Amino acid sequence: MNREFKSNLLQLKQWAFTLAETLIVMGIIGVVAALTLPNLNSSTGEKEKVAKLQKIYSNLQDAYGRAIAIYGPQNEWCTKDEADCEKKVFDRITEFIKYSKICTVNDACSLFGGNTSSGGVRSNHAVILADGATVGIYAPYSSSLNSAITYYIDLDGPNKGPNQNCKDYFTVYSYPRQGISISPTYNDSVPNLNKTTEYTSSATCANWVIRNGNMDYLKVNSNDECPNGTILSNTNTTCK
Repeated sequence: MNREFKSNLLQLKQWAFTLAETLIVMGIIGVVAALTLPNLNSSTGEKEKVAKLQKIYSNLQDAYGRAIAIYGPQNEWCTKDEADCEKKVFDRITEFIKYSKICTVNDACSLFGGNTSSGGVRSNHAVILADGATVGIYAPYSSSLNSAITYYIDLDGPNKGPNQNCKDYFTVYSYPRQGISISPTYNDSVPNLNKTTEYTSSATCANWVIRNGNMDYLKVNSNDECPNGTILSNTNTTCK
């Protein structure tokens, strides 16, 4: 029995890892984790932003539809001589939105897309939603509101995120005959933050995210090329 025990113990020792081998394996696992976890976190963050923008867009569509049902067409909400048409538009939309705070013009939550000196905009009428995002409305009286009403969206709210076009700041519109919609002007555009063109606008990016369900435009170079060599386009809408 003693001889058999010694034989089994010898076999176990032959299959066991040494301390050095164990440390090497743990080191390799650590390196792989360090390389992959940032990408996983980035991917998860982008998916959350996509879902959040799509939800806000859907809620705005619902609110706009309810406002139309009660108050009539958008182009009848204000008279031409009305002093504060924008406030009336704001009240009629936010009547059907869950929000936690109405922003004043001096609040941080009234600023979208960075400082006004660097291309950002300040909304006179904005709210912080229940999920922490902010929505501002720009609707000065113009041609009986036959033109678009603009909705600024900051997914992170006033105190988080980069507050930059296409990363956490987006724009959608409402038109008298279309309701809330993504701008059809940008349907064929690929957002590209590496180009200094209109393709980096918050409206282009909102269009892309809502239609295609991703933010892969953040991964491309100035030639719309993904890291894997795929060229992003209006027909090839993902880097996967």
